[in-house]
Amino acid sequence: MRVMKFISLAAIVMLASAFALAQNAPTKTSPTIQHVPIADVPSNSGKAMYNSYCAVCHGTEAKGNGPAASALKTQPNDLTLLAQKNGGKYPSAHVAAVIQGRANLPSHGTEDMPIWGPLFSSISQGHEAQVQQRTTNLVTYIETLQAK
Repeated sequence: MRVMKFISLAAIVMLASAFALAQNAPTKTSPTIQHVPIADVPSNSGKAMYNSYCAVCHGTEAKGNGPAASALKTQPNDLTLLAQKNGGKYPSAHVAAVIQGRANLPSHGTEDMPIWGPLFSSISQGHEAQVQQRTTNLVTYIETLQAK
C-alpha cells in the first residue's frame, strides 16, 4: 500500500511540474506588422527609397522575403522576376502604376501594403514633380534588380 501511495504522489508531482513548465514556456505568436510613419528619404535615390519603403516586405534582394513578409496575408512578389514574367521586357509603366495606386493589385492598398503615391505626395507636400521623381527613380532602381 505504501508503494502505491509513493507512486501516486510521484506521478502527481511530475504532472504538476510538467504543467508548471508548460505555463512558463514561451508562446508562439504570429508576427505582426508595425505601422510607422513614412520617412522622408531623398527622392533622387531609387536604391535608398527601395531600402526604406520596399525592402521590409520584398527583401533587400527583392525576392519577396523581407523581414515583414511572414506577417503579411499575401506573400510579396519576387520583384526580380517582373521582366521575366512579362516576356523579357521590364514593365516600367505597370510598376509605376502599382506604386502610385493606379493598378489593380490586390496586395497593394491593403493595411499590410500601402499605395505609395499618396504617401509620396504627403512627404513631398503635394509637389507633383517630386512625387513623379520618386516614382521614376524607384521604378528605375527596381529595373536594375531584374534577373538576368
